[in-house]
Amino acid sequence: MAYIATRFQDTVRRLESLIAATPASIDTSRGAVRERARNRMARLQQFLDHLGQPAASVPKVHIGGTSGKGSTTTALAAILTAAGYRTGVHTSPYLQSPSEKLQIDGDLIEADRFIRLATHLLDALERFPAADHVTYGEAWIALVMLFLEDVRADIGVIEVGAGGRFDLTNIIDPELAIITSVGLDHTNTLGDTIGSIAWHKAGIVKPGRPALSAVRHPDARAPILDEAMVTGAPLTEIDLDRDIEVADIARSSTTWVERASGQQWSIGMAGRFQARNGHTALIASRLLSDLGWDIDDDARLRGLRIARIPGRAELMPGRPLTMLDGAHNGQKVAALADDLPCLLPVGGDGQRIVVLGALEAKHVDGMVESLLPHTDVLVATSPRVLAKESKTAEALMTAAHKAGFDGTVHVEPDPIVALKLAHGIARAGSDDAVLVTGSLYLVGNIRQHWYRADDIIEQHTPWPSGDHATS
Repeated sequence: MAYIATRFQDTVRRLESLIAATPASIDTSRGAVRERARNRMARLQQFLDHLGQPAASVPKVHIGGTSGKGSTTTALAAILTAAGYRTGVHTSPYLQSPSEKLQIDGDLIEADRFIRLATHLLDALERFPAADHVTYGEAWIALVMLFLEDVRADIGVIEVGAGGRFDLTNIIDPELAIITSVGLDHTNTLGDTIGSIAWHKAGIVKPGRPALSAVRHPDARAPILDEAMVTGAPLTEIDLDRDIEVADIARSSTTWVERASGQQWSIGMAGRFQARNGHTALIASRLLSDLGWDIDDDARLRGLRIARIPGRAELMPGRPLTMLDGAHNGQKVAALADDLPCLLPVGGDGQRIVVLGALEAKHVDGMVESLLPHTDVLVATSPRVLAKESKTAEALMTAAHKAGFDGTVHVEPDPIVALKLAHGIARAGSDDAVLVTGSLYLVGNIRQHWYRADDIIEQHTPWPSGDHATS
């Protein structure tokens, strides 16, 4: 089986060879960035034509938002699968293996299928007559379409990468567009106001196609309402603060009550924010029913209960109690911090040890300020990620001191060593607990301690069986 994982990784490296270094002299003005994005989308459309427009006839749902889009994608896909539909999924980013980004009915793409489709794509690239080279991102979305066609999906649920209007996934014409939330993130490319970021998110709304928004901030609602009006898209808005009441948060599930009906729902993911994501997926499934999809409440109940996603309030095997959560912006970290007393409790004289890492582009001050009231010991580290710059562990230590943290701070740049340091700090037999957060990439680095990437590839699940923890 190691042979197939090796071939898989070789194919991934061939795809990653399309990643080009950004020239130091490149124009980074907002106008220039948008023009390059438009060119990429046009080139992708040309390449899809070259491939014969794979999956053009597969109905799709498009899901964007600053927070919650990955969990909402997973929950809605689980509902559709439970309803009997063959459901293809694209999520972004991955934690440990690119195979996580392509799923069919909850299973990751098989290594053989990935190799076959990626090889076909790379061979087609050699015959593509475009003047400019197709980028890695363009090739990946083309691979998504090849995958949906190859698995004969009844429907595809597609998560936006970042933003929306100029995201490469926005070449699709979906049955339904969903915007889960708007917050300050990716400000270097999307703008530094709620309104400008919402304008990007609103770009996934398509002419005449239904849209669903869970956004309530007035500055964020306005661009979404404008987009729906200009495009003639029927827009459904929900107010999650008004519509639902969280009833219970357990370590592997969250339960809420729908106030209008009194009906109780549960999702197989932990955290108050997961009730919001689950309910958004629930409302989306009802809108799909209105469009003719056969989804009943039994499928909704079953789908939500089995929906789970790695690296989101994920409790890991063994001791000390360790939770991984890929919260990677101020909004996500604040929501996580609010739930920490019930998600990762420490009793008696127990201490919570936080391993924190983030990308350079992130605003970490807000993250740190949210976490510190729940932190006894901080281990600052730095995610390992291809083609993206990470914030240094020293910079996180500085942010903690700036925020007034008077607890112990350890600096350890290597993520796995940082985890081992945190586990070493945790006292045997105590109620100490470890939290790893600040970046999905960091979670992916550290998750390798419990689940090897090769096993994920070979068993096509984020939770491979067997005792594979590394020493």
